[in-house]
Amino acid sequence: MGQLVAIVGRPNVGKSTLFNRLTRSRTAIVNETAGTTRDRQYGKVDWNGKDFSIVDTGGWVVNSDDVFEGEINKQVALAIEQADEILFVVDAMNGVTDLDDHVAEILRKSRKPIILVANKVDSNDWLYNVPEFYKLGLGEPFPISAVNGFGTGDLLDEIVLKLPKTDEDEADYLDNIPKFAIVGRPNAGKSSIINAFIGEDRHIVTDIAGTTRDSIYTRYNKFGFDFYLVDTAGIRKKAKVTEDIEYYSVIRSIRAIEAADVCILMIDATRGIEAQDVSIFSLIQKNKKGLVVCVNKWDLVEDKSQVAIKTFENAIRERFAPFVDFPIIFGSALTKQRIFKVLETAVDVYQNRKRIIPTNELNRVLQEDITAYPPPANKGKYVKIKYITMLKEAAVPTFIFFCNLPQWVKEPYRRYLENKIREHWDYTGTPINIFMREK
Repeated sequence: MGQLVAIVGRPNVGKSTLFNRLTRSRTAIVNETAGTTRDRQYGKVDWNGKDFSIVDTGGWVVNSDDVFEGEINKQVALAIEQADEILFVVDAMNGVTDLDDHVAEILRKSRKPIILVANKVDSNDWLYNVPEFYKLGLGEPFPISAVNGFGTGDLLDEIVLKLPKTDEDEADYLDNIPKFAIVGRPNAGKSSIINAFIGEDRHIVTDIAGTTRDSIYTRYNKFGFDFYLVDTAGIRKKAKVTEDIEYYSVIRSIRAIEAADVCILMIDATRGIEAQDVSIFSLIQKNKKGLVVCVNKWDLVEDKSQVAIKTFENAIRERFAPFVDFPIIFGSALTKQRIFKVLETAVDVYQNRKRIIPTNELNRVLQEDITAYPPPANKGKYVKIKYITMLKEAAVPTFIFFCNLPQWVKEPYRRYLENKIREHWDYTGTPINIFMREK
C-alpha cells in the first residue's frame, strides 16, 4: 500500500505548483487516466520504484473565515493526523514570516517526519536566503524551484528516504482476505451501514490496528462472508480541531480507499449525486479500486418505480462516465433492505478483480474483434496486434497487447478493446489496464 505525503504551508508559497510538479513531472511516473483529473489536489507518484500518494492540503480548504490562520491550522492538524510525512513549504523570496513560525511550532511537536522545502529559488541569487530557514528548528531546508524543477529530484529522493517503513508482514497477513471500504460524503449513511452489517458484535473477530497507514480492519465472518471492513482511525475519533466536515471526510476517504480492494460508495437517495460524490468516485478510480455504488435511504424516496430507479441509475453513470461498468444497489441501512445484497455484490466485484483469462481463449476471442475492427492506420502504417496475454500477479486485471507500433494505438481504440473485454468476460465493478507493447 502506498503512503501519504501532505504539503502544508501558508498561502502563496507555491504548494499547488509543487504538487503539480511532483505529480506530473515526467521522471516521476504518474498515471494520467482519462476522467480522473476533476479533483486537483490528490495525486500518485512513483519514484525509483517506491510509490506514494501526495495531497495538497491547502487546496481542500474552502470558505475558511480567517483565510490565513484558520486555514493553516486546519491543514496542519489534518496533515499531522493523517499523513505519513509532511512537506512544509516556505518562500525563499520572502524569508521567514510570523505564520511560518506558527506552523513550525506546531510541526516541531508532531512525531511525523518533516521536510522543510524552501521554494521559489528560481535563480542562484535566492540561494543566499535559504539558510535563514534553519531558525525554524526543522533541520536543513531543501532549496527548490517548483516552477522550473530545480532541486525537485533531490527532494523526491529525500521524501522516499524519510517515508516510514511499512509493516510488510501485516500487509501479507491481510492480503488473502478481501478488504472493503465504505466511503461517501458525510451523512450518506456510512456508520449506519457498518452498524447494519455488524449488528451484534458476537461474531466479529478483533479489530487490527493497521500500523501501515492508520487504518483499522474489522474482520467480518458470518452468514458465509469473510472479509475486512476498512475504517480509518480518523473516522472514529473526533478530530481535535473544529472540522470542515467535507474537507476531513475526503482526506480520510483517501486513507480508506488506498487500503481497500473494493469500495462501497454510499450515495444519499434524498440528495441525489453531488460534487463530493464525484470527487470520491474519482479517488476510487485514480487508485484503480473495485466499486459498488449503494444508493442509501431508498426507504425515504416516495417514487420507487422501475422508471425512477432507471433514471437515478442513468444519472449516476452519466456523472461517473467514462467508467460505467459497475453495480448500483438501492437499499436502506436503517431498514436493512438489500444490505446483504451490497456485501454479495462487493464479493463478486472482488472475484472479478482476480479473474484471469487463459491466453489461448483471450487470443481466440479478441483476435476476431480486432480483425472485425482493426486499429486505424497512421501515416499509411498499419498496426498489427499479434498476441494478447494477461499479467498473473497484477492487483488490477491487466491485459498486454503485443503489436508492431504500440505508440500509434490511441485512446478511442483502447476503449474499444476494453468494451470488447467487458462484453466477453465479467469485469463488472473493476477497472482494467490495457498496455500496448512492442513485439
